[in-house]
Amino acid sequence: MQVNTDLMAELGLSVTEAARRAQIIGATIGVLSDLGYRRTTFAKIKERAGLSSTRLISYHFTNKAGLMQAVLSTVVETKNEFLAERTGGGLDPADRPGYLRAHIETSVAFLRAYPECVRALTELSANADDADGWMMTKVLVDDLRVHGLARQLRQGQAEGLFGEFTPEVMAMSIAQAIDGVAAAYAADPSLNVEKYGRELADAFVKATAP
Repeated sequence: MQVNTDLMAELGLSVTEAARRAQIIGATIGVLSDLGYRRTTFAKIKERAGLSSTRLISYHFTNKAGLMQAVLSTVVETKNEFLAERTGGGLDPADRPGYLRAHIETSVAFLRAYPECVRALTELSANADDADGWMMTKVLVDDLRVHGLARQLRQGQAEGLFGEFTPEVMAMSIAQAIDGVAAAYAADPSLNVEKYGRELADAFVKATAP
């Protein structure tokens, strides 16, 4: 996967440093996606990135935890940018039903647009207990999949824009429905994910209506 170096602008890196970090992160996402978390080693990443030494990875990220933190942050930012692009950057945060629809349709479309990111995120989530990994992985993944949406649903209820339901249960149901699309798409790449996304969004917008 090619990582956008603009995602590292706030780190104050030189052009060369940003490009190298992006190269390593992209290679790591690829290895996570293809080989799984347990087989993702600095040696495999070096090979995928075409680096001369694993020391280049250590130089930029110190250790596995630092690298996994950067990978997870990149996946999150990539998805946020994808949402902004699909909505023209004009999504009103106060439009809770609109946000819910955009969240579902974007998450489903993301499966096809960035399959390596999705598989890498799945691997990170499944191995969040790795002692050498980043300790905040589970917190961030859970927030991305469920808790962030639950907060939006709860706020929408307070504003009278959603009906009565348990936000955490609804958010988990939405996350599991999206996981179901991911499994179906993995089994059949010809699946019309855009149609799936629209119909899934329709169903949950109705289910949450006042």
